[in-house]
Amino acid sequence: MSNVNKTPKKKWNSQREGFQESLKYLQGRMQGQIKSIRTPWPKFNDATTDGLEWNTINVIGGRPASGKTLIAEQIVRESFNLNPGEDFRVLQFQFEMLARTSAIREYSSIIGKSYKYLCSADGKLSTDDLQRCYDYAKQKVKYPIDVVETPCTVDEFKEIVRDYMHFHSSYDSEGNIKFKSVIITIDHSLLFKKAAYEKDKHDMLNNLGEALTALKKIYPVMFIVLSQLNRNVDSPERSEEGKYGNYILESDLFGADALLQHADNLIGINRPAKQKIRFYGPDRYVIDDDRVLVLHFLKCRNGDTRMSFFRAEFEKMKIVEMITPPQQEKRLSTK
Repeated sequence: MSNVNKTPKKKWNSQREGFQESLKYLQGRMQGQIKSIRTPWPKFNDATTDGLEWNTINVIGGRPASGKTLIAEQIVRESFNLNPGEDFRVLQFQFEMLARTSAIREYSSIIGKSYKYLCSADGKLSTDDLQRCYDYAKQKVKYPIDVVETPCTVDEFKEIVRDYMHFHSSYDSEGNIKFKSVIITIDHSLLFKKAAYEKDKHDMLNNLGEALTALKKIYPVMFIVLSQLNRNVDSPERSEEGKYGNYILESDLFGADALLQHADNLIGINRPAKQKIRFYGPDRYVIDDDRVLVLHFLKCRNGDTRMSFFRAEFEKMKIVEMITPPQQEKRLSTK
């Protein structure tokens, strides 16, 4: 049978539809019906669109022990209290850390005691503190948070997300499917399994970026993706005090081209004290605390690029804002 008269499937939208959707979105934002997810830090919210928007990919890159996992955990941990009235779930892909470990880190942040203490490795855990952990767990399990611990390929990841979105969907009175909004965290991108058809990790990251973009266009999701930095950030020349090389750059993200083009927000984290940098960057910010974290907002598609300073409270498994450190006084020439 001839297909000459068969109507082709439409693969485009008119400009009119785009403008209609944009005006509906702006009106929803204006009336408070559509909101970003507020994070615990005003500086973070201000750099982005008053928090993290839905249908976005947010990549946080840093070397080990730089605080990137703390940031993701704190965003999730405080999201329900900071965004009252918002109806959403959380799906965490925890390839690096056991769910048990993540839970203990949460207890640490809430009761202000170290992980070692909670495990009775730094003094014996008291009965009162154990009860506080029980009380917190009793409240926290009420929140709709689910965890995937087994590493998977990008294709398996897409299937899990699709199944999850449909499992938690509903139908309106007209029979149209309605998806629940979901924050999806990935800790971290390099721990995805390489599929047989993928040449290497860079190839896998390219596929991951494409998958994230495709999924955010279909479902009301927000991705928070943790990623490693290239090892050259630890090179001696990058650690020379007062140089531009102290700063985290877009190119420092492992497989930068793979994720950078897909990211709506890209944040690089540096902990200058790990490189024994006392005067950070050409502005020579004074780093007198080994817990100082510098967040470089390298790409903010709908916000502002900038650099902000935070302090890690590792014993409480959280980070807090801090004022911008003073700059080293420039020595006047004696000539």
